Amino acid sequence: MAGTTLDDLRLAAREAYIFTLPLVEIATTRARGQAAGSPMNVFGHMRRLADHKARAVTTPNNDTFYSTAQVDLSAGPVTINLPATGDRYFSLALMDAYTNNFAILGTRTTGPDGGTFTLVGPRDAADGPNVVRSPTDHVWALARILVDGPHDVDAAKAVQHGLSMQGPAVDFPGPFAHRGAPWPEYFETAARLMKLNPPQVSDRAMLARMAPLGLDAFNPARFTAEQAEAIEAGLAEGRKASRSSGLGGDQFIDGWSYPSARLGDFGQDYVLRAAIALAGLAALPPVEALYMRAEGHLPRALLDGNRAWRLHFPADRMLPVNSFWSLSLYEATDDGQYFFTENPLNRFAIGDRTEGLQHNADGSLDIWIGHADPGEERRANWLPAPAGPFALFMRAYLPKPELLDGAYRLPPITEA
Repeated sequence: MAGTTLDDLRLAAREAYIFTLPLVEIATTRARGQAAGSPMNVFGHMRRLADHKARAVTTPNNDTFYSTAQVDLSAGPVTINLPATGDRYFSLALMDAYTNNFAILGTRTTGPDGGTFTLVGPRDAADGPNVVRSPTDHVWALARILVDGPHDVDAAKAVQHGLSMQGPAVDFPGPFAHRGAPWPEYFETAARLMKLNPPQVSDRAMLARMAPLGLDAFNPARFTAEQAEAIEAGLAEGRKASRSSGLGGDQFIDGWSYPSARLGDFGQDYVLRAAIALAGLAALPPVEALYMRAEGHLPRALLDGNRAWRLHFPADRMLPVNSFWSLSLYEATDDGQYFFTENPLNRFAIGDRTEGLQHNADGSLDIWIGHADPGEERRANWLPAPAGPFALFMRAYLPKPELLDGAYRLPPITEA
């Protein structure tokens, strides 16, 4: 492009990486599913809770069964059948190709009785009370079905069995590069995904900043060696920016970070969207589930499992939720992702539904966290950690208004 400087190219590459990382992460997730034999437009059901072996998606929960479908609406609508769920927490998040939750069906929104819904693409003419329109042809449908302990597994599976999808048989075009690919491969993939899922008109300002890369007709061979170096530098800046924040944000209050109100439906907050695609892909909006992260003393706000930690809830300051809460512990990878860690209790989260959880005589609650066994009297409330760095995330499902508006704050993690 005439008049394009090296700084223009560097900035364009930085912005383009940030803008397209969610597209690439979902495509990578989709490719894993297809490699495992999961067809498009059909739900696949994960009938066991995530543990330390679950590495497909960063920051999984250990509270719900997942059911997942990668959807292509370019050949026509799909029909989604939701089961009746009664008092059980259930949500079906519908995410566009850029990871925005454009609709959530389930407990909070459509109620406990289930129903049949038609999911249509941006150019489909269908309309009606049970029609849900996606802003992109490619959609990720991700259901979470509460499992209320080992005794509840069979009942939860029965609910899961009632969730289904019917739609045209389609093949998703590939292969696609991953987020760590060299810049020519990465941006070639990004350009193809943007053609399949055109950005919204509200993205025009960002697209103008990306224009020097020419993603609308991407040709890496047209750049000189000097220009390629500038693009590579911009890509590195984009990768760094995408690791700068995550599920809980960067600001801590009493030792906890709280998510942006834009989480899960990002608007033009592209850096947040990229950071969540990396560290918390498929995160729900705060009104559905509030994600909070504990502040640690180590780099990247991690805590040290070789030290003993305590989370104390006074009797009159329990977490205010309309469904349930869960504290999850993760080991951190070098590239900013989080996964459960193997431990002697096979316990990856602890919360208000944990079997055998013991309250103190005054009604307060202590949770003990660390690598060393805290002893028989405390073991029922122990969340085991690795002998090294770890991260803590609190999930509050269907948070009450005082938690959403900041009137309630979590008590800090302290050294035991």
